[in-house]
Amino acid sequence: MDFMTALDIGASALTANRTNVNIISMNLANAKTTRTPEGGPYRRKTVLNAAVAVDDPFSKHMQSELDRQLKGVRVMHIGIDKRPFKTVYEPGHPDADEQGFVKYPDINVVEEMANLMTAQRGYEANVSTIDAIKTMYNKALEIGR
Repeated sequence: MDFMTALDIGASALTANRTNVNIISMNLANAKTTRTPEGGPYRRKTVLNAAVAVDDPFSKHMQSELDRQLKGVRVMHIGIDKRPFKTVYEPGHPDADEQGFVKYPDINVVEEMANLMTAQRGYEANVSTIDAIKTMYNKALEIGR
């Protein structure tokens, strides 16, 4: 694997983790949103990532030799969670129905914070990987001097 391919893989993972952090932050910010422009309470969003093949000649050669491909990460889909809404009895709320119940998104703040920490750790790991690649690249240049 060359250095640029390794950087491309790391960069794709950084992009996927950034998208994940943004979606989790959006979920946390809208945990109590009862009215959206689309109508109804906010719906929790999820991110689906997938490994993709990096298209470079070296990986094709390795595929034939070792039966594997170099991979990157890509956000495949941002989905809407189908969890039912939480209903809370709040008769004075402007979005209460005729029985006095308000529908809130079923967003578990603890679950979202755990997901956020996981995405953050993944981002940090990929930054460390890219730093290591840059260090190896610099050391390889020093050998040539």
